[in-house]
Amino acid sequence: MALSIAFAPSVQAQDYPTRPVRLIVAFTAGGTADRTARLIAARMESTLGQAVAVENKPGGNGAVAAQYVAQSEPDGYTLFFTTAGAIAISPAFHSDLNYDSVKDFAAVGKAAINSPVLVVNASMKVNSARDLAELARKKPGMITVGITGRGAMSDLALQLFEADAGIQLQSVPYRGAAQAITDVLGGRLDGLVGDIPTVMGQVRAGKLKALATSSKNRSDIFPDVPTFVEQGFAGVIGDNWAGVLAPAGTPAPVIAKFNAAMVAALKAPDLRDQLRDAGTTPAPSSPAEFDAYMHEEIARWRAVIRDKGLTGD
Repeated sequence: MALSIAFAPSVQAQDYPTRPVRLIVAFTAGGTADRTARLIAARMESTLGQAVAVENKPGGNGAVAAQYVAQSEPDGYTLFFTTAGAIAISPAFHSDLNYDSVKDFAAVGKAAINSPVLVVNASMKVNSARDLAELARKKPGMITVGITGRGAMSDLALQLFEADAGIQLQSVPYRGAAQAITDVLGGRLDGLVGDIPTVMGQVRAGKLKALATSSKNRSDIFPDVPTFVEQGFAGVIGDNWAGVLAPAGTPAPVIAKFNAAMVAALKAPDLRDQLRDAGTTPAPSSPAEFDAYMHEEIARWRAVIRDKGLTGD
């Protein structure tokens, strides 16, 4: 069943919006998703003629915000700024969620990509994911790598690396990347899988060494860092995308109007520069393109988690 976009004659697209739009973010203020949402929202206001107010509803790897938006009125005034976790990953692990990622939402548009990257202390004598795999074969279960929570994209990327390389690492969950970075720099942790925005500063300062990204293609933020795929680990693909969803039944003309403003914002040179400077790659799309992309992601992660035996706990 498609993440459909329905018509409702009671809402006139030409008048939308007549009041501020609430953009619900599934994570805490100050994080990568929150900063990205706020930059886009601020740029959209002049086009929409109304404020786009970001509200944070963290919890459950996005499940709290997802349920809230799914149960909201489908009028275009409560939208969901989500990442892959709530839509493509959590449903593959949990059958008891209070929302259906396919039936309960309509696609508005993709916004950005934040590629996970494997980093180690700059003094560690490895220069690639292949080198780390070789070292792990000699020291099974002894190399510690931080992740930003069980079931997070960083966790899944690391599990995929272990499965493809046939190695055993010791994953260490953190509530966020900041403390993990501190521990890698202090020598208490060997490495970390984190989004590029969280590690970019320390990598560019030469304090952390980037070994591989789990994106399908090289990141335009770190063009010199090869992907896991390029290094022979074909199954290690996981992009942490972000996009906007509406409650199912939101009128198509309303979705189209919000999408047009979002795409215009994401194509604006000043915003693109701001996002890239923060480590995020702009990735605007149409509602139909985002709908197809999400279906691919939902199906792929369900199959990967099942076939590779990945765990989210």
